[in-house]
Amino acid sequence: MTASTFPHATQSAAAQASTAQASTAQPHSSPPAAASQARPGLLAAPDAGHPAYGSPAKGPGPGRVPPGFWRAPFSAVTFREVGYALTSLPIAIAGFVFAVTMFAVGTSLALTAIGVPVLAAMLTGARALGGAERARAGSLLSHRVGEPAPVPAPRTPGRWAAMTARLRDASAWKALLFQVLMFPWRIASFVLTLTFLVTGWTVALYPAYAWVFPRYVDWPGYRLFEYTSGGVHHAYYLSSPLQIAGASLLGLLLVFLTPPLVRAFTTVDRAAIRSLLS
Repeated sequence: MTASTFPHATQSAAAQASTAQASTAQPHSSPPAAASQARPGLLAAPDAGHPAYGSPAKGPGPGRVPPGFWRAPFSAVTFREVGYALTSLPIAIAGFVFAVTMFAVGTSLALTAIGVPVLAAMLTGARALGGAERARAGSLLSHRVGEPAPVPAPRTPGRWAAMTARLRDASAWKALLFQVLMFPWRIASFVLTLTFLVTGWTVALYPAYAWVFPRYVDWPGYRLFEYTSGGVHHAYYLSSPLQIAGASLLGLLLVFLTPPLVRAFTTVDRAAIRSLLS
């Protein structure tokens, strides 16, 4: 039996042999995903679960998904946001006083040799305050943003060049602007958050302490208002069961409206942090 008798079998064996030789000659290529992991400047491959280093983490983060309307007043996410709004006022006061005082002193001494070190210290402190604010937002709001651009390198060696380089730090100036702009906003958010929070729960729980007024204050119930007109004294009390129930329902409405209100306040903070501190 000769090879010419079965030409197709001979050709098939030759094709298989050439394919095996080609596969051994070509080096094994890694998948594109593995190559992307080797890019400099990244700690891990940027995919949906692991964003690139320094990029904002999208979404509320694990365990920080905004709760539904009915669960929001009792959710840990709401407690953190309320804590963020209430603690923002003393921090805003300190940041505003620092920014205004240092800027006033630095600019008034700008024509002397003392002005530059004061302004450099002001911008260094603004950067530090911005870093603390990013950390606080990441902890309480699960809002994480990247670090700002580094301080520009001095053009010449020496301490004076290092201080003047601070004056060219755009990120530090934005952090200083953050302290000034957010001061009035955080006053408003603090006042409204505290008002809705305290008023809502106080009125909602009124049926639990309505008995205190007739027993200890000699009122038939909580007195909403009183006035005298034409020599006649008028007063309105929440004393009947229907009035007590209506007040409690109004308080519950405020309780359930507080979480979306606070979330709206903190949304402005998130936008400011993303725009001015990253």
